[in-house]
Amino acid sequence: MSLRDGTKKMSKSDASDNSRINLTDDADTIAQKIRKAKTDPEPLPTEEKSLTTRPEAENLVGIFAALAGRSKADVLREFGGGQFSSFKNALVELCVAKLSPIASEMKRLVADPGHVDAILIDGADRARQIAAETMQQTKDIVGFVRKPS
Repeated sequence: MSLRDGTKKMSKSDASDNSRINLTDDADTIAQKIRKAKTDPEPLPTEEKSLTTRPEAENLVGIFAALAGRSKADVLREFGGGQFSSFKNALVELCVAKLSPIASEMKRLVADPGHVDAILIDGADRARQIAAETMQQTKDIVGFVRKPS
């Protein structure tokens, strides 16, 4: 969900870049976006059912749970009752740990378009070889005329 509005999805079409974490964001940018994420003045709830009326809290807890491979209830057992600032610091550490390697790899690939092109060409060649027999059978069934070799 959006970091600026817990009732909306993260979207590239949102005018604010702070509404989402991009896979190309560096660690400092991720930290800044999480720390600026909209919250309410209340401490984190201790029970999952309390999240239903607090979309921003549910959003951040959901992001943490997804990245950590844990349930929302488990996250609330650890952080419930605490202030958002402490929770956001833990969320920053988790996001950076999980997303920074993706951003690094994307930057590496973007910097070497020849490498990406070579991977795509190799994949297309292998797919063509795998599909060649099926394509010949299809042409025979449909009745395409083949050029003499």
